[in-house]
Amino acid sequence: MSSLSVAGHRPVLADLVPGALVRDAILVAGGAALTGAAAQLVIPVPGSPVPMTGQTFAALLVGAALGWKRGALSMALYLAVGAAGVGWFQDGSSGLFGASAGYIVGFVFAGALVGALAGRGGDRTPLRMAGTMVLGNLVIYSFGVPWLAASLGVSLSTAVQKGVVPFLIGDALKIAVAAALLPGTWALVSRFRKDA
Repeated sequence: MSSLSVAGHRPVLADLVPGALVRDAILVAGGAALTGAAAQLVIPVPGSPVPMTGQTFAALLVGAALGWKRGALSMALYLAVGAAGVGWFQDGSSGLFGASAGYIVGFVFAGALVGALAGRGGDRTPLRMAGTMVLGNLVIYSFGVPWLAASLGVSLSTAVQKGVVPFLIGDALKIAVAAALLPGTWALVSRFRKDA
């Protein structure tokens, strides 16, 4: 058992980086910047005011890699800086308005949940990672869909049709990538530690 493991908590990937406060500040800022960069990968979705971007995938990976506190702080930083006017939301936009803003609010809570699950081993196997990502996506949708409905003045069922259904295949692909990426990273870390 790692010295970092306490009361059922396992280390997340960020815990393997040496340092403390400065490390955490750099990781939190880096996670926000990664999410901002991923937000610039935009694919318009016909029939939906919400495009497909890389930011949801990045937000969930940041949460899993940084753990619940750093993951939530990183997404809160991403939200606050973008709301304050830095153009690092989709397509270089900023501000908390429009159909997509609720999803960004959901990133903070999803980052915390995914990070907490990763701290309990939710990032160690492909099946667990897939489940962790599904739950993270559900949290994002739980904020994004009502915001979308209010923004467009439509019912929740219409908002689901416009803001969830068109993204399910993309979400499945992102989940498959994450299910390979994080457990694979842990396998490399384990092999490296044995060889060291």
